[in-house]
Amino acid sequence: MTTATPAVSPRDLALAHYAARAVLEKILARHGITFPQQITLRAAATAEAPRTPDALVAEVRGYLKTAPDAVRADLDVLLAAGLLVAEGPHLRATEAGRALLAATAAEVAPVTARVWAGIPAEDLAATARVLAQVRDRADAELAVQTD
Repeated sequence: MTTATPAVSPRDLALAHYAARAVLEKILARHGITFPQQITLRAAATAEAPRTPDALVAEVRGYLKTAPDAVRADLDVLLAAGLLVAEGPHLRATEAGRALLAATAAEVAPVTARVWAGIPAEDLAATARVLAQVRDRADAELAVQTD
């Protein structure tokens, strides 16, 4: 008698997301930054050219599916903390902001390695394909919903 592999559910996806995010948030908290702030700072730091606040808000909203006011509040916090700086109409990550991202990445890397260790490459590839479909379909649903 063989046992069938159970199908993955939306709850499984949510629980995995929240477990991984909780690990990351504990690390970020030690550095005085929240998850949304880290996403916002990373968007500014990895941009090919300095971005306007509106461009950063649009980009981060696309990632986090959050209200523009929440992203703007995070921009204000990052500016006040000296992690972002305004240069004319643009924002860019400061050296302190880049250092914070590097420090948190260095702390997260070994945890990530342990969490993902031993998962077969073909399982990871299948997971990536499925998650891309789920993200695309959920984005399409959001696009047709009204507030």
